[in-house]
Amino acid sequence: MTGSNELGARKIPMNNGKNIPALGFGTLIPDLGDTLRATTAALQAGFRQFDCSERYRNEQAVGEAIEAVLKEGKVRRDELFIATKLWNNNHRPVRVKPAIEASLKRLRLDYVDLYLMHTPFAFRPGDDQDPHDESGKSIYDDGVTLGETWGAMERLAQEGKCRALGLSDVGQEHIEEINRSAKIRPAVVQVESHPYLPQWELLETCNKEGIVFLAFAVLGHSFEPRLLDDAVIKKVAAEVGRTSAQVCIAWALQRGTAILTTSTNAEHIRKSLDVAPLPESAMSAIKGITTRYRFNKVVETGVPGFIPRKEDSKGATG
Repeated sequence: MTGSNELGARKIPMNNGKNIPALGFGTLIPDLGDTLRATTAALQAGFRQFDCSERYRNEQAVGEAIEAVLKEGKVRRDELFIATKLWNNNHRPVRVKPAIEASLKRLRLDYVDLYLMHTPFAFRPGDDQDPHDESGKSIYDDGVTLGETWGAMERLAQEGKCRALGLSDVGQEHIEEINRSAKIRPAVVQVESHPYLPQWELLETCNKEGIVFLAFAVLGHSFEPRLLDDAVIKKVAAEVGRTSAQVCIAWALQRGTAILTTSTNAEHIRKSLDVAPLPESAMSAIKGITTRYRFNKVVETGVPGFIPRKEDSKGATG
């Protein structure tokens, strides 16, 4: 693997005529100070795609970092691709516009480049992002449909509050449901994907539908099974002279997906951008990995898998 930055600089066309940088920085970082420092480091390193969410409770720190870089004149707003997401307690159409307006205020932006429905699950509307009954079970809202929420999101795009719309933590059935009634079709689908969860069928569907497949957790996660310690990944890394993380990032980009990677370590952030094509033998070897594991169970319940609760003092990020 040569020292080219071809993959790291790649942009992928969306169905709205705009491009999304293939390599993005995820801002799911529990601590506000860490969020500010990591986002600043990512901007300085050259990341131009940033993924946010009202659910992460740190949009204000991301916005502070972005505003500072824009004021310094080092980056123009049109060079950045900023996404944020609508959380489950705001699926009722009447709550959608106030939700994005609150996100824009926290991010200190006039618009976002992409607005995603964070999950297809609707929770009880209100200020509580994690409504639970007395037994600890999530309280869902059966009074709103995906189509109704999507229709409210479409109006945001028409008003210029976002440039594109997308879905997150969904399966093919949700894409089909939205597409049956959508006036504005999804431009991006964001899901967990890595060599232990390649999601080839969903990737094929996205390619066929002209939807950008945006992968998160591309490095696996910080608990077992550890993707970065996989024997095949480590063997490829040794052969090409790169880290296991760089190999996983290159694999994801090379198969045509956009990706998100997250770190609070400035050196790791810089190294994430230093990627180059893998040889076909390496791509084949990674495709041959048989371990299958989903780290984030949010797709099954809508309950966030990588996000610590407010009372948690520690929590994994992803």
